[in-house]
Amino acid sequence: MNKYYYDLHIHSCLSPCGDDDMTPNNIAGMAALKGLQIAALTDHNTSKNCPAFLAACKKNGIIGIAGMELTTSEEIHIVCLFENLENAMAFSDDVDKNHRIKIPNKPKIFGEQYIMDEDDNIIGNEENLLINATDLDLQSASSLAKSYGAFVCPAHVDKQSNGIIAILGDFPKDTGFEYAELNNASKKEEYLEKYPNLSSCFFITDSDAHYLWDINEAENFFMLDDEPYSSDKVRRSLFAKLLKEDE
Repeated sequence: MNKYYYDLHIHSCLSPCGDDDMTPNNIAGMAALKGLQIAALTDHNTSKNCPAFLAACKKNGIIGIAGMELTTSEEIHIVCLFENLENAMAFSDDVDKNHRIKIPNKPKIFGEQYIMDEDDNIIGNEENLLINATDLDLQSASSLAKSYGAFVCPAHVDKQSNGIIAILGDFPKDTGFEYAELNNASKKEEYLEKYPNLSSCFFITDSDAHYLWDINEAENFFMLDDEPYSSDKVRRSLFAKLLKEDE
């Protein structure tokens, strides 16, 4: 068992609110410079930059995780992480074809939405806005993601913008979530006191980075089984912990 420092909520230049410098290689390189071993790409309502990101992570010695930050019909953000790229892309395709509400993007207002290859070349531009709500309510979104093998948790419960508590006024009972994400780890005790239902959750702390400098330092970690070492072994150990398969 060894420590693996992580940041499981990072946006690329495909998210309209993400800085244009948030290219797959820049993110992977910054994660490495900050001492992280595991990083996840979670763009709004899409995983289209995940193939390039995972390739960039491999070049930089980072264990890359494919993911998505999905916006529910209630405007709640949830983090969806996938053990393999194929499931992430299948889920992304399902969301794109069946659940996104297609509104043309206005780059001058919201920002560009660049799709990139593993060398950071622009290979496409998402025409429809990615940050608006899907037609999936919270439970339906969670169930759909889990049907593709995802780990799912409510994003940044301590934020006023699109956090489950900010939207609903409390953390509901019986959500089925075993983890909740904090943006600021120092708020954990405050939120446990104010919202007792959170006591049923484990916590992860992620940056929700939209700029390179926002990516987390090597502070938050999982203890993971990595013997005999391989990146696939660490990945399996991570998802076993997140999905509570190691209990």
